[in-house]
Amino acid sequence: MGAAVTLRARQGRPLDDPRVRATVCAAAEAIAERTGVALLGLATAPDSVTIEIDGSRLEAIGLAAELRRVTNAWQRGRSPGQPLWGEPPGDDDYGIDLDRLA
Repeated sequence: MGAAVTLRARQGRPLDDPRVRATVCAAAEAIAERTGVALLGLATAPDSVTIEIDGSRLEAIGLAAELRRVTNAWQRGRSPGQPLWGEPPGDDDYGIDLDRLA
């Protein structure tokens, strides 16, 4: 069973830069290897990366979330205040009070 997920840049075409594209691809491959997920495909466009894995949709989302986290951290080190994929919404954006669930 295969699943795919795409990360899209919030603005611009960051993957036009060969160094950014190579770093994103290397990070995706490393995360897949480290987590034991078989990477079936990796496709880039100037403003996105699509990851296809041999696994569930949930696993693909998890890999994409980790890819987003590490590549945003790398990008912030290069260009403070300019993450590749934007910032995730806060807990309040989902209408969930996590303190009440504990």
